[in-house]
Amino acid sequence: MAIVDTPLSAIAKVIRSKNAGPFEITLDIVFKTKEDFEAVRKSGVITKELVSQLYNVPTQNIITFGFFDLVNAVKITLPRPRPQGGVGETDMHAAQQHVPLQEIRVPWEAQ
Repeated sequence: MAIVDTPLSAIAKVIRSKNAGPFEITLDIVFKTKEDFEAVRKSGVITKELVSQLYNVPTQNIITFGFFDLVNAVKITLPRPRPQGGVGETDMHAAQQHVPLQEIRVPWEAQ
């Protein structure tokens, strides 16, 4: 079996973003199986530094970043670039903020 760079969207069951109050956005990556979750974690691809680059947020400003074994998920909470509903804010429900995560490339065993 060959190892190929695979988009995270082809591996994860759910990749979503949502409102976490007027000043925060939460990103969730949920995996179907413990094996998928562990393989992505062990790849070392998903890091605070990568999230910092994707969302243009300094690493020290990332509120939550963690791998949660019990639910096979990665949870990330970021400050909103603008307050919810504020002037210039374009995604009141933060429902479109997950898109940069979908194309993260993970080394994956082709089947």
